[in-house]
Amino acid sequence: MSNSYRALTRKYRPQSFEDIVSQEHVSSTLLNAVQQNRLSHAYMFCGPRGVGKTTMARVLARVINGIDDRVDGEALNQTLNIIEIDAASNNKVEDVHHLRESVRIPPQNGRYKIFIVDEVHMLSKAAFNALLKTLEEPPEHAIFIFATTEPHKVLPTILSRVQRFDFKRISVDEIVHRLEKITADEGISIDHESLHVIAKKADGALRDALGLLDQAIAFCGDNITYDAVLKALNVVGSDRLFEFMDCVIKQDTSAGLHLIHTLLQEGYDIQEFLVGLVEHLRNLYVAKQGEQMILIEASADTKTKYFHAASTLHPTDIMRYLYLVSEQQVKIKELSQPRISFELLFLKMAHMEPLDGLKKLIEGVKNLPNGLGKVDDSHATEGTVKEENLRVEVKEKQEPKVELTLEPESESESEPEPEVKEELLQESEAKKEPESVKKSSPETELEVLRKKSILDDLDLGSPSLGSPSESKTENSPQVFDENHVTEQGKNPIEEQQTGTQETTPPLSQEKVDKNSSEESEQSGNTKPTTDKGDSQKQLSFDAIVAQWPSFLKGLEGRIPKILELQVERVKPIDLLGDQLVLECDNPLSKQMLDQQARELSLLLKEHIGVMVRLQIDISTNKTTQAKEKNPYEFFKELVQKDPILKDIVDKLGAELEY
Repeated sequence: MSNSYRALTRKYRPQSFEDIVSQEHVSSTLLNAVQQNRLSHAYMFCGPRGVGKTTMARVLARVINGIDDRVDGEALNQTLNIIEIDAASNNKVEDVHHLRESVRIPPQNGRYKIFIVDEVHMLSKAAFNALLKTLEEPPEHAIFIFATTEPHKVLPTILSRVQRFDFKRISVDEIVHRLEKITADEGISIDHESLHVIAKKADGALRDALGLLDQAIAFCGDNITYDAVLKALNVVGSDRLFEFMDCVIKQDTSAGLHLIHTLLQEGYDIQEFLVGLVEHLRNLYVAKQGEQMILIEASADTKTKYFHAASTLHPTDIMRYLYLVSEQQVKIKELSQPRISFELLFLKMAHMEPLDGLKKLIEGVKNLPNGLGKVDDSHATEGTVKEENLRVEVKEKQEPKVELTLEPESESESEPEPEVKEELLQESEAKKEPESVKKSSPETELEVLRKKSILDDLDLGSPSLGSPSESKTENSPQVFDENHVTEQGKNPIEEQQTGTQETTPPLSQEKVDKNSSEESEQSGNTKPTTDKGDSQKQLSFDAIVAQWPSFLKGLEGRIPKILELQVERVKPIDLLGDQLVLECDNPLSKQMLDQQARELSLLLKEHIGVMVRLQIDISTNKTTQAKEKNPYEFFKELVQKDPILKDIVDKLGAELEY
């Protein structure tokens, strides 16, 4: 049997601390402890598989007892002073009792009796507890060395009684360097790219890398090529991954589906391909950063390919691809037809619109809120365009800079009360007897109050507001007569019937009440105006309610469909000053309407002639249908009704998460 073949993992197992790869922090510490005679009674080696935990324990045992290097590491277990135990098969309390009996026996030769327990996390809880006392107070000649890949399964009482060393994964470059020395010693011809494939396949375990190299040698012989390694190890090469992504980027679905068919015919596992694709996309993103190429574990030629391929992609596109693939990687394990799911993933990636193609769509969506308040050219006037700036400017002023006089010529010395203005107005209207419009007394009072407040608030004759041409055109009659009433004092219903566009800023309820009280004080009349305010409030709210259905109908085509659906879900319930209270049935509608409240107020003002602020409240009595509809169902309903939202979901591949 001496001439029999030995696997590379056994043949090239390290025999000294210097031969152990990438664990210098452990080997140097242990070597110093031996030299300084500061050995602990128990050690715990933790780390991934194949990184040298058991090898380190054997080397430490060899150095402590001064065993000759000619003795193979595997033969150490045959000595009386070094005992190896596999806890996976000796995990019972009886096995621990046998171990405790062996501890009492002093070493036959050498300084210490060393117990190496591999896979110690496999011991039962009872076995751990049986070992506690011995582990805490062992004989002077006993040293315990535990090795485990899952330290979290070891009892904390055990961990507190040992010195713990954590082993790290071995890098690809270090594995490649080690394999180069071994292949040179064995006389094997292999290219650098193939060594990288083996090292990456090993996933940080040198033992696994040696096993894969042994497999490649058995398949290819002494001359190992790149394609042969891929075929022998069933590894997805970087060339196939680049080819797959080219099909995605070029949206060549025919070539992509044919590639998937070829991969499956060659025996590649879909799950393994997705793992490689995730790493491939990660490398593309890293290569996009430019200065982080050192983070890519590949050969120099492959790094160059990544750099050129990443230059044609946007980082956001790479992240979107990476999200889809990683999500599918998790789901595909439980699917009965993984091939169809894999093909659907490819088609989804191929038909996904790149970021450059989505810029226009995204910009259009972002600009929707800004465009809601704009009026078509057929409906807009200069007064409407300037309304916002004028209203904001006047609101910041406590008192108007210019005091306007629009009183009748006969009453220029004293300003009449609202009741006197109403009587004058009614007399003038009675003389003229317009047949088209017939106003009620509350409406006439509203007009009079609005005229006085609007004069102080905005643009009816103010020389400081608006352009001179506008002032002459809109406010040419400087007397309060019936012509001024019919042109400037139309109520909302009359303006809607006649088709006249209201261009004056809205009148707030607070300013009406304030001006009414000021006029009463100036004239010496102490009569309260509470009834008048209530009458106006009732009239204004009734007018808004009457015009609400036609207002909803007029919104068609002027605002996004998704916002139109939300407006249809609300109804006016009250008018508090200049604030119209609307009632909705769910928080999502409230959130969307709150964001667009300003623009909706302008559209409502255009329709009814009065500027009111919108307040959206959630109804306390939700319908049963609203309670039963979950967010996902509501989102699907919105997607089906709104073509813009549906287009975004289809192109972005988004799904609702809740």
